[in-house]
Amino acid sequence: MKTSIQIDNIRFYAYHGVMEQEQIVGNHFTVSILLEADVVKATATDELDETISYADVCDVVKEEMEIPSKLLEHVAGRIYRRLRSTFPKITALEVKVYKLNPPGCGEAERAGVILRD
Repeated sequence: MKTSIQIDNIRFYAYHGVMEQEQIVGNHFTVSILLEADVVKATATDELDETISYADVCDVVKEEMEIPSKLLEHVAGRIYRRLRSTFPKITALEVKVYKLNPPGCGEAERAGVILRD
């Protein structure tokens, strides 16, 4: 059995961006995480220590989103590396970081970065 944990569109208000205005005023962002890990035992035992707590994953993402960066690539990279180091059970990982209503894009809904292995 292959197992994954998915957390979609965690919403944040943060201060990421190249333009000075973005660093002062901030913007809305979303982060989505898809991770693969062998958590099959949790399907039988109902024990939290047999899986990766999505609440703990969200805490890591929140902490990294609170650190201002110019580039979404940098934010996504920090989240990716931190999740990998915090949860050694992860065998594959995808991190999506999107800036909503990005400046300079006209009427774009979002702009983002996806890191995956």
